Amino acid sequence: VALKRMLNFNVPPVKNSTGEPVWKVLIYDRFGQDIISPLLSVKELRDMGITLHLLLHSDRDAIPDVPAVYFVMPTEENIDRMCQDLRNQLYESYYLNFISAISRSKLEDIANAAIGANAVTQVAKVFDQYLNFITLEDDMFVLCNQNKELVSYRAINRPDITDTEMETIMDTIVDSLFCFFVTLGAIPIIRCSRGTAAEMVAVKLDKKLRENLRDARNSLFTGDTLGAGQFSFQRPLLVLVDRNIDLATPLHHTWTYQALVHDVLDFHLNRVNLEESAGTESTPAGARPKKKNKKSYDLTTSDKFWQKHKGSPFPEVAESVQQELESYRAQEDEVKRLKSIMGIEGEDEGAISMLSDNTAKLTSAVSSLPELLEKKRLIDLHTNVATAVLEHIKTRKLDVYFEYEEKIMSKSTLDKSLLDMISDPDAGTPEDKMRLFLIYYISSAQAPSEIDLEQYKKALMDAGCNLAPLSYIKQWK
Repeated sequence: VALKRMLNFNVPPVKNSTGEPVWKVLIYDRFGQDIISPLLSVKELRDMGITLHLLLHSDRDAIPDVPAVYFVMPTEENIDRMCQDLRNQLYESYYLNFISAISRSKLEDIANAAIGANAVTQVAKVFDQYLNFITLEDDMFVLCNQNKELVSYRAINRPDITDTEMETIMDTIVDSLFCFFVTLGAIPIIRCSRGTAAEMVAVKLDKKLRENLRDARNSLFTGDTLGAGQFSFQRPLLVLVDRNIDLATPLHHTWTYQALVHDVLDFHLNRVNLEESAGTESTPAGARPKKKNKKSYDLTTSDKFWQKHKGSPFPEVAESVQQELESYRAQEDEVKRLKSIMGIEGEDEGAISMLSDNTAKLTSAVSSLPELLEKKRLIDLHTNVATAVLEHIKTRKLDVYFEYEEKIMSKSTLDKSLLDMISDPDAGTPEDKMRLFLIYYISSAQAPSEIDLEQYKKALMDAGCNLAPLSYIKQWK
């Protein structure tokens, strides 16, 4: 909703207006692109009057009679580039939207450039959007995708981190959380685990919220925009937890559809990229091997099959794809049958009565065609994605890993020794083996004896594992 309002020049879109949308250009940086792409498709952007969407730092031509909506982070280089756009008089008017709040000094830089370029009247609006988070589903968001290793578990926990680096990471996290609550229009009750990075974030966020509420005139949580959010008694609970509380779960091999796609395929911002296998036909000797096609599919909330089955265990998903395919074929056959009947020759009575009877059927069949085609597209998509996942499961024996790790984590008896699993050359990649052993190491009540550990280490080395994670976990434990 916030994005749509922004693209409509920051006025809430009117429901019943029949007029054409105002045609405009959207200029974003990589951060803006990541925020928009999981939420709005190109078609939706076009419906809102966006004819072109371009990256800020690409070469852009002047389009002097069109308004431009900017959606960027307030960084030095972005601001410089915007000032350059003003000087070159690229567009008719400028709506500047910043993903996070822009500082006073940078705002003055833009103002100076606008005065210098004689373009003050063209800068229509300047807004802080507070949208510095990426929404992947209705109730799930992540903090950042660009430079994400800067706010990762590793970044926070590496031993040589300086205080200033830690401050920067905390500020980045706090800024994103603050943006989220501004957009939600609610002030949370904050709970956190003590003595961890989570507490640092909580304290900073609390301070930032309080400072904002102190100035009632400029507070982001008052006024009509959010339906008097601060007076509502339904305040959300924000629980901040340090990842170290439960380190085994992210290492655990999974068995549900969405988690598997995320674990074994290249899956970012709701889009999965697959390499198509080059087919089985043999290439003549000496010929170049066929190039593998890269395909990408969007797995979004509008995909009914994905919504219904993303949390299901994988075998169920495979079965459901099969059922969908059968029901689709039945519908397709029905359409074909009606078509053949319609080609009836001759003028006899029977044909005429059949015709009038079948016309109704055919009409309904034709009107359901777009629906059928969409169904077909989804079936193909999930067939391809599920097949790719299945190949990984088979080649890496992921089902075995999953069951074995479940047993370790629930402390049940193991039917096969851990050493056998690690030394089995057919089971999984070195990374799979390392993950399995780390889960065992984290979950076991007492650490394995030095002699046993040496044995495991040797097996892991023989399997080609990098032992760095183990030494980290050993120290952590």
